[in-house]
Amino acid sequence: MSQEDREVDEALALVSRAPQAAPDPAAEGGRDSGQPGQESGRPATPPAPPSRTGAMPWGEARAFAERLGGATAPRARRMTLAQALGQVLAEPLDALTDLPSFDSSAMDGWAVAGPGPWWSVEEGGQVLAGHAAPGALPDGAAVRIATGARVPPDATAVIRSEHARLDEARGRLYARREVIQGQDIRPRGQECRTGDQLLPAGALVTPAVLGLAAAAGYDGLSVVPRPRVEVFVLGDELLSEGLPHDGMVRDALGPLLDPWLRALGADVIGTRHLGDDADALHRAVTASQADLVVTTGGTAAGPVDHVHPILRKAGAELLVDSVAVRPGHPMLLARLGGGAEGRFLVGLPGNPLAAVSGLLTLAEPLLRARAQRSPVASYFSPVRDDVNGHPHDTRLVPVVHRARGRDADGAEQAVPLHYNGPAMLRGIAAADGLAVVPPGGARAGQELEILDLPWTEGRFT
Repeated sequence: MSQEDREVDEALALVSRAPQAAPDPAAEGGRDSGQPGQESGRPATPPAPPSRTGAMPWGEARAFAERLGGATAPRARRMTLAQALGQVLAEPLDALTDLPSFDSSAMDGWAVAGPGPWWSVEEGGQVLAGHAAPGALPDGAAVRIATGARVPPDATAVIRSEHARLDEARGRLYARREVIQGQDIRPRGQECRTGDQLLPAGALVTPAVLGLAAAAGYDGLSVVPRPRVEVFVLGDELLSEGLPHDGMVRDALGPLLDPWLRALGADVIGTRHLGDDADALHRAVTASQADLVVTTGGTAAGPVDHVHPILRKAGAELLVDSVAVRPGHPMLLARLGGGAEGRFLVGLPGNPLAAVSGLLTLAEPLLRARAQRSPVASYFSPVRDDVNGHPHDTRLVPVVHRARGRDADGAEQAVPLHYNGPAMLRGIAAADGLAVVPPGGARAGQELEILDLPWTEGRFT
């Protein structure tokens, strides 16, 4: 058995050993009611500490998804520089040459040798970038030179054009200010030497990284390809345009998930609305070529909640069935068949903020680890106000950061936002992050873990 196979087995063992718990009658509501008692699922009980509902604890679920993603990360691929943009380096970026690879001029001006004034070298014209190596510069001589051109041997400095005066009648060059040895010369290897590590494995390939790689001699890069994701939006009541009417509501999750998943490093190959059609969902899931399928809604046990039945029909392995977090309690994670690295499905609840909770809990850590991107570190901040909690489960509450009053130390505190119901997006749209509220709630001044949102991390421009 390979090391990769062992890691996958270890990750799956966290759930496969767990007994199944009975449905929770107080589980979170369905996709558009936002009320308790309509959606339960069949949660898998972790070893410890279990929620009273039997759902997997929130922190354990996130850690499991991350471990699973890391254990099933795809093998590195070689791509051209243009193709590698937005991917992650699979191996360190080591310099293939000295940078610069020769002593070069940092400015347009004059290369001079020794102290001045200097006599102007007219024969041979000027030293230009990209041309043959210039001859040695005699002591006391000066020659015109362009930015980026190789500095002649024995040159001691470059004088910028605006800092020099040429007496054409006498053929003499004078400096308008003091000349310091080595000024405006970029020495060979100033930026790096051959073999120096420029970036570690795991670095994101940005436009600047492409420029650095090209300068260092690369034509292509070994990268971890972005995971492919396909989104299936479920629900007969959803409209793609216009105002809500006659019991119909606008689809908020289709427009939300695509850019959010891309910000996590995924390649979203499609977003489709399937309605409440079990056969269509089964066909779509089994035919998908995505590494991760994301569904919205249908994760409970109601008459049109088809995710669990089609997973059983497809022979999928249910890994996480319900998480002890509000909103988002009836989320799930399943392993689908096919693919050397494994294919997965994350089922998000249909209520918008509950779906965001599921995205942050299961999809984000899995995708980050699978793409081998470094996780964004959470941090702790005191909350300004009391925050109500669930009796047994973690809560995720949108917050904004505000400076404390003038009489305090000026540090920031997290201010909970009011629009935090499962069906609401108003709070998350204004938020800087989500506060992780422990069971039972938090008091004003208590420090809570904060999960930043992608737009606060500068990943939407």
